[in-house]
Amino acid sequence: MIIKSYELETFKIQNIDYFLFYGPNTGLIEEIINKVFKPIFTKNIINYDEGELLDNIHSFKEMIFNKSFFDDKKFIIINRASNKILNIIQELIDSKITDLKIIIKAGTLEKKSKLRDYFEKHKSTVITAFYEDNYRSLQSMVQKIFKEKKINISNEIINLIIERSKGNRINITNEIQKILSYTKSNNKINLEDVLKLTNLVENYSISELVDQNLVKNKKRTINILNENNLNSDENILIIRTFLNKLKRLKKIKIDLNKNKNIDQVLSSSRPLIFWKDKDIIKQQLNKYSLSDIKLLINKVNNLELMIKKNNQISDQILNNFILENLISTNNAI
Repeated sequence: MIIKSYELETFKIQNIDYFLFYGPNTGLIEEIINKVFKPIFTKNIINYDEGELLDNIHSFKEMIFNKSFFDDKKFIIINRASNKILNIIQELIDSKITDLKIIIKAGTLEKKSKLRDYFEKHKSTVITAFYEDNYRSLQSMVQKIFKEKKINISNEIINLIIERSKGNRINITNEIQKILSYTKSNNKINLEDVLKLTNLVENYSISELVDQNLVKNKKRTINILNENNLNSDENILIIRTFLNKLKRLKKIKIDLNKNKNIDQVLSSSRPLIFWKDKDIIKQQLNKYSLSDIKLLINKVNNLELMIKKNNQISDQILNNFILENLISTNNAI
């Protein structure tokens, strides 16, 4: 059954247990999942990558079929799906499993895709295509959010938010959250404020790379390095990002010596730490002691000098540092 993306907010999702969302607009897919599905299924939300699921197919089936009496309804999200997942989905549908809802997220699916064809023709499944946003849809989205919050905002600011986010719905949402946090203490927002608060889209992958490296998330760090074509011109920006985040961690560590309440310290920190960054900062604080952070700041300063002197092999020098930091041992206190 084919359902348009704008119909999902009013669609009776309780009547269908299998959804296939495909297309390039991952931001809108996440928005629909967060707004429509997750408020209903607050427990037992399980995420899989297709490869991970297929590599552990026996444990997946055991979890599905061996239902405990005390289990709540399971909400499963399968990411990066392809035709390979079709057989297991057919088996689940044919088995008439109860208390189970599955969303399959895929990229572009050709018309000849077996997975797409199955979901389009099957009466007990829903398939929805999520196409790229255009400027008008993004403008409408931004206007709606600020209108709901009763915040007046100019078209010039809306244009700036969309432009700086390069039309990416996820980035736009992140930037709007920053602005909304700012307006809690100041109900007026001007163009200069937005320029200071928002990031250029190029900084997103770099910021996430540094954050994931500092929590020693090896898998995600390597994925970011592989997925993004970071060039040698951005090496200094990566180093400066490391330096800024480490200096922030150092200040927070020092403040925690005076006030042990980490939530109070983070809330009073300046510049303002936005809510979405607090969890990962807490993780980073658990990974490093104050002496570790000071040592790492020295390493990053030396790294910048080394890269400037050896520009031809700067990529190799920086990658070595990033990978070495993933396996280094720290003793946080």
